[in-house]
Amino acid sequence: MKLPAFLFRAALAWGLSAPFAAAAQTEPDAAAAAAAAAASFDDGPYLRYAPGEIQARWVCAGRTVERSYAAPGWPVAVPAQCGYAKPVSVRAPAEPAPDTVPGRVARIAALSDVHGQYELLRKLLQSNGIVDRRLDWSYGRGHLVIAGDVFDRGPQVNQVLWLLYGLEQQARAAGGAVHLLIGNHEAMVLANDLRYVNERYQHAAAELGTPYAELYGPDTVLGRWLRSRPTILRIDDLLFVHGGISAAYLDLGLSRADANARYRASLGTPKTVWQQDPALAPLYNGKTSPIWYRGYFNDAALGQAEVEALLARLGVRRIVVGHTSHKQVGSYLDGRVIGIDSSIKNGEYGELLLIERGRMQRATPEGKRLPLQAMARDAETD
Repeated sequence: MKLPAFLFRAALAWGLSAPFAAAAQTEPDAAAAAAAAAASFDDGPYLRYAPGEIQARWVCAGRTVERSYAAPGWPVAVPAQCGYAKPVSVRAPAEPAPDTVPGRVARIAALSDVHGQYELLRKLLQSNGIVDRRLDWSYGRGHLVIAGDVFDRGPQVNQVLWLLYGLEQQARAAGGAVHLLIGNHEAMVLANDLRYVNERYQHAAAELGTPYAELYGPDTVLGRWLRSRPTILRIDDLLFVHGGISAAYLDLGLSRADANARYRASLGTPKTVWQQDPALAPLYNGKTSPIWYRGYFNDAALGQAEVEALLARLGVRRIVVGHTSHKQVGSYLDGRVIGIDSSIKNGEYGELLLIERGRMQRATPEGKRLPLQAMARDAETD
């Protein structure tokens, strides 16, 4: 019996390998196997602030589990059920995070475009001393920067978000920090643009009876936290942003604080709305906005002199960006632009940028430290 096309796609969505799924097309029990894979799906928690309590939901073995936890004060401990394997320590609703780090920072680790690839992220962080074997913070006073795009594509978005949420608390207690920046995929998901959402999450939303974007609404723990994040961050003489800062955007005259405030206030705004709003369109358009810009890599008219002038206007020495995929972390335009989207999204390989007392290196999933190489601007991009 040949497996129907929709069940063949479902088998792939639940994590079965393509060869296995293809073989399953000719197996009599293939439909039952696909249904069993769907039924075994685990996801969550999805936590919501409610008067005097935290309301929690999971999808465990394909079925909704609901709990509530009294919140007489903070933090509130939410035990693990399924999905994310660690307990969650829920803090008070997040307030806007700073977009400038005061003082000098001796150690920085940075990466971007995780896209739900939790296992590869875990390996990178553990192998390079950012977290220990229990996934607890071990980077001391160091700073970890994730330059956007946790959402979409991969199968473990929620695990990534909860890991970073917990590490932020632990890092702060140790004198360090975790900085999650907003990328174009965060903006897309919160605005209900679900073109790239993994099918697992479509299933979870359907089981929970809640549109996917609403699982991260402003009354939820992660939704409130995401809406508190900066989009543009300065650490010492480095500027971190998902896509980049274009000259056209800079000509608008927006300060970093103003831009971050506008992003926070407008996350979740549908495209049909921001396109008609002159205050928001420059933040979300697909050409020159900070979360979409690719000009450092594909604009032949943008030369070294133009980049130097841009950085001088920004008051920084280097700009660190994700969004445009490469095979490794690399240095561009005489070291003025550092590209950190190393294609983690594919789930096969990725790198960290390590900056320790001014020295920049690449770090691999095996914990190797490699030189940061100068790359040609016509390197493979996506």
